[in-house]
Amino acid sequence: MTVGGSGPTLRSRAPLTAVGVTGPSMSPTLRHGDALLVRRGGRPVRPGDVVVAVFRSRPDLLVVKRAVRPQDGGWWLHGDNALVTDDSRAYGVADVLGRVVFRYWPRPGRPAPAPI
Repeated sequence: MTVGGSGPTLRSRAPLTAVGVTGPSMSPTLRHGDALLVRRGGRPVRPGDVVVAVFRSRPDLLVVKRAVRPQDGGWWLHGDNALVTDDSRAYGVADVLGRVVFRYWPRPGRPAPAPI
């Protein structure tokens, strides 16, 4: 799932940044058109967190994925939709820019924990 309208970096210096999402890779947790609040800084990323990141091999692509494990000074990321593999399986390690803390539109709430 890519992040729409934000460019390759989170431009705001504020601790919370609003982003929109496009694509199906985080379905059913997040859907195309969802609007999210992303926190820069704060507590460290943990496995299972939904994050906004940039793959080192694709620095032009800002994505929303689930953190799986730390690797090589970055994070290995997966999408929640097993049918879509535009994640670390295709692009390798990513650098996390922020952690998704809240979906504010169209269905307000926190991102669900990792699917079982």
